[in-house]
Amino acid sequence: GEDATGYGPIFEEEPVDVVYTEGSPDERISMNCRARANPPALYRWRHGTWEIKLMEQPDEHYSLVGGNLVINNPKQKHAGTYMCVATNIYGTVISKEARVRFGSLEEFSDEEREPVYVKEGQGAVLLCDPPKAWPEAVTYRWIYNEFPVFLHTDRRRFVSQRTGNLYISKVEAQDAGNYSCYVSSPIIGKSVFSKFIPLIPLPPVEGEERKYPADIKVKFPDTTAMLASNITLECFALGNPIPHIVWRKVDATDLPANHEISESGAVLHLYNIQYEDVGGYECEAINTKGKDWYKAWVYVESAPEWAETINNTQIDIGSEHTMRCVASGKPFPFIRWYKDGYMYGKGELKFSSLTFDDSGMYQCIAENYWGIKYANAELRVIACAPTFEFNPVKKQLLGAKDGRVVIECKPRAAPRPRYTWTKDKELLFNNSRISINFDGSLEILNATKNDEGTYICFAENDRGKATSITVAPEDSEVKVGDEVVLSCSATYDPMLDITFIWAIDFRIIDFNAEWQHYERVMNEDGNGDLRIKNAQIWHEGRYTCTAQTVVDNDTAYADLKVVGVPGPPGVIRVEEIGDTWVKLLWSKGAEHNSPILYYTIQTRHYWALYEDDWRNASTSPTVLDGSVERAEVTDLYPWMEYQFRIIATNEYGSGEASIPSLKIKTWDAPPVTAPTDVAGYGGRNGEIVITWTPVQPWYFYGKKFGYIVAFKPHDAYDWWYETISDPETRRYVHKDTYFIPTEEDFQVREFQVKVKTFNVKGDGPYSLTKVIYYPRDGEDFIYFYFENDTKPPPTDVYARPVSSTEALVWWLPVVDTGTGLHWFLAHQVKYWRKYDDPEPGANRIFVPASVNQTRLENMLPDSHYLIEVRAFNGAGLGPPGEHCEMFTKRPPPPDPPRMWRYISWTGKWLYVWWDHIQYDWFGNVSFPLYYKVMFRKTGYIYGKVYITGWHFMDFPMPQVGDYELMVRGRYEGGDGPIRKISIKGKTKKSLAMDETFLDH
Repeated sequence: GEDATGYGPIFEEEPVDVVYTEGSPDERISMNCRARANPPALYRWRHGTWEIKLMEQPDEHYSLVGGNLVINNPKQKHAGTYMCVATNIYGTVISKEARVRFGSLEEFSDEEREPVYVKEGQGAVLLCDPPKAWPEAVTYRWIYNEFPVFLHTDRRRFVSQRTGNLYISKVEAQDAGNYSCYVSSPIIGKSVFSKFIPLIPLPPVEGEERKYPADIKVKFPDTTAMLASNITLECFALGNPIPHIVWRKVDATDLPANHEISESGAVLHLYNIQYEDVGGYECEAINTKGKDWYKAWVYVESAPEWAETINNTQIDIGSEHTMRCVASGKPFPFIRWYKDGYMYGKGELKFSSLTFDDSGMYQCIAENYWGIKYANAELRVIACAPTFEFNPVKKQLLGAKDGRVVIECKPRAAPRPRYTWTKDKELLFNNSRISINFDGSLEILNATKNDEGTYICFAENDRGKATSITVAPEDSEVKVGDEVVLSCSATYDPMLDITFIWAIDFRIIDFNAEWQHYERVMNEDGNGDLRIKNAQIWHEGRYTCTAQTVVDNDTAYADLKVVGVPGPPGVIRVEEIGDTWVKLLWSKGAEHNSPILYYTIQTRHYWALYEDDWRNASTSPTVLDGSVERAEVTDLYPWMEYQFRIIATNEYGSGEASIPSLKIKTWDAPPVTAPTDVAGYGGRNGEIVITWTPVQPWYFYGKKFGYIVAFKPHDAYDWWYETISDPETRRYVHKDTYFIPTEEDFQVREFQVKVKTFNVKGDGPYSLTKVIYYPRDGEDFIYFYFENDTKPPPTDVYARPVSSTEALVWWLPVVDTGTGLHWFLAHQVKYWRKYDDPEPGANRIFVPASVNQTRLENMLPDSHYLIEVRAFNGAGLGPPGEHCEMFTKRPPPPDPPRMWRYISWTGKWLYVWWDHIQYDWFGNVSFPLYYKVMFRKTGYIYGKVYITGWHFMDFPMPQVGDYELMVRGRYEGGDGPIRKISIKGKTKKSLAMDETFLDH
């Protein structure tokens, strides 16, 4: 099978760094990648962190040939690192990174080079000043006078391969000529040269060369080399006579064996450098005039090498496992891991219990400055059910009496199985004589005749067992009230007995509890189905069937869904209340596996006839979709106590109603219903009797409900009114005993009557006007006169804050009862803080009867006030009206704004600015509205006042006299404190700021 021969990818060829020269004839880069794998690997490439999309659409630049990546017509954007990724079913590996760089050698600058003048016998340096090159490995030579004549170097002349500069230790007359620095890049095959530099030797002044001591001009830096590499150290000196150069290694008698000196002594090469070559290297330049020396250090480091690495491993599931890689190198390599092509950790990998997910291709990577080393291995986690195929148990075993008997049991299994033994179908347990060992073998000490019998070893791991369920229960759906059967059958060792255990949501089912509606379906062996009769919502859940024998078991489960009408919606909250509407909020109830189609809201009010008198309510929106959880109930009676409940409906029907909401009362409103059946008649002695049918209580719409009866002789212009405050009243009799009839009064034969309702919020409409007649004999007369012994309270008291300490209060005047006289002298207005002041200590103001408003003062800022208005006359105070509540505004801040000024240099203008007031919504200071600025002459009370929303102003500068400038904030709660500055006339350049705080 594939498992036996298959393996994960192993690289045989990996990409290497490439330097590409633009304009090269091939116009493409090929990066190679080949991996051995079974089944064969698929290849992908990454550029930097991006996956190159090669499969989706063809790319004008990238293509894949086998595992190789070809970049056609490369551009600068293709530079960077590339990595090959090889994958098969066993895992993924990534190659070493390979870098693509674009090779370049720029041209020298076009600027002319200055001539160099040197006296004969002195040293000279000609600077190359090379252009940028990539890669940096270039060679330097100098052209003498014309191409291709190259300057020959010797003891006197040296070209540094580090800087390109040309050094001449002593200049001779024959050195005159033009010199050009010639730079070649062997990797990209290109050379460039500089403008010519004229060298002009000057003859010595006295006709004889001067001598100069040796002076080292070319010095090698401290150098760090990679182990086994080659390095070059340069050293060259100017001087006359030409200096001689000597090399030595500090603290050693000889230079390393692997050295070579060239360029007439100016260059020391060290080949295949080793750790023992580390140390100080010194060059000494000597001539007859003196000597110079220079010393620098050479260090050696190395790329990573494996000391311990990883191998392909096959290992049992559940085992512990550690993967370790150890590498040497200097500096010490950093170890990191990839699993299947992705970063996986650092250091060493530890697995406490292997799972199949841990299988795959692992790569450990050791990396330092000098290089990177990859090690790849496959980890395969395996598991197999126990089998005795490779190691059968002996069929018969003879044991010595009173001896020790060991029966072996060694199946092949991964992970390690659990072992159980039976003797003649009975389960064995460890005791002083019998024990089951770790390796599964059964040990019997002091064997007797009683130990004879049939022994069976059972080995079980999670890969396989003897008992296994063949028909598992399936996920099912049942309607409330219906019946459902969940299947469960198993195969098992026929030598053992089997039982089936059922659980719901992991609680074992007790089949003796009748009310649960569960019963077993018994037929042939190996079957343990479960029947649920009359399914209910609470039968929903996960059902687990366990088939159990003495040695092992197997389990299967299924989910049962029960569908039915929805459960009751959750708690109802009343979110907002109006006069004929309320807004409700509720939470969704259980859907019982069928979405809610719509909701119905029901109401029950105070005058409902019986407990269950719930009516469907009008709502907005009219139809409440199953997704909504808030709605407005409309068409309610004002000033009525209500409760609400909600019913959800799905395709199976309507569920139970929710728990009723708390009782609420709608706001009051003026009545809209008039009394009906208005009638009446004229009685004896000038009486008029008026009757009507009272309004039903649910139409009261507010407190203090009553009737106003209006009547007049049919030819009179004015109506006369009577107020009746009892809502149950059905009739009103009007009589006047003082009336002496005259001849004219006998002409009055009919009256017009109408009745309307009122409550605290206002009046309702009148009934239809009714005409009533009275007898013709002369004794029934009427005189309209109203007497009134009560003093009604003022109604509808309103108040609003003016500032943080003042408010305005007003009310509707008391109704003139028709006598044309005010029967009271004044109003008493009383106000106090609702929670903080006792009512008896409240402030009081008296206002004339003819006035219906006043201003309240001396209030405290940011406070909750109650206000009460009563009528007052010689007999005392009338009843109080309803209390009005209001809040005073928050106070202005305690500090005035800070202020600065600036006087124009001409002295004509004064520019003043101040801090903007910062407002904190949650603070205890009221909101700023604008600023007041006052400009006045010192000692005067009045001046010019400006109002501004800006926080600066400018003024013409007063030339004569002293002035004051004041700024204060205006807030919702009133004026803030003042900030004042003084201004002296006859402009002085320095103005002392005289700041004064004035309380507002």
